[in-house]
Amino acid sequence: MSIAENQETCRLGPELNGIAMTVEEFDVVAESDDLYQYELIHGVLIVNPIPSEQESDPNEELGHLLRKYGEDDPHGSVLDVTLPERYVQTGENRRRADRVVWAGLGRVPDPRTDVPTIVVEFVSHGRRNWLRDYIDKRDEYLALGVQEYWIFDRFRRTLTVYRQTEQGVAEQIVPEAKTYRSDILPGFELPIERVFAAADRWGKD
Repeated sequence: MSIAENQETCRLGPELNGIAMTVEEFDVVAESDDLYQYELIHGVLIVNPIPSEQESDPNEELGHLLRKYGEDDPHGSVLDVTLPERYVQTGENRRRADRVVWAGLGRVPDPRTDVPTIVVEFVSHGRRNWLRDYIDKRDEYLALGVQEYWIFDRFRRTLTVYRQTEQGVAEQIVPEAKTYRSDILPGFELPIERVFAAADRWGKD
């Protein structure tokens, strides 16, 4: 019996890390706990611990800034919704993005069909995580149609923004002391140091 056929009893867990799995199987099984997060990459189940405080707190700060923009700014209605920790379907893969943003739809998005306008990741420690966030996810998200991909790197103290242009992939690096502004969110000002300050109060990893 396959995982999909046995979906009532099958639950994801760390002991399944590295097993082969189809997208159909991944999409029907439920997570068994809140200590791990799951992705399906090239037909292989990947299990990782939940984000650390140094990642989740700045993510919450970013969400607060975005929602405040949506409520208070004259142009804030362009922001449809922002959500943390959502799956993004990129072909055969199921990526777990730290944050997604939909903007410009003028309605509540359908996560199954509406590609996020902006996808955000907070870099974890380690070269493998760096390669995954800066290269693998960048290529997959932009190919999917994501308009901007934001990478917050508390180790380099930078925000890197990628966009797909007619000339190829454009990269913009914003240092901690600067404020980022995006044409997608008119009037939104993102103080980078405020996001990193939320990570710093937890100390080092």
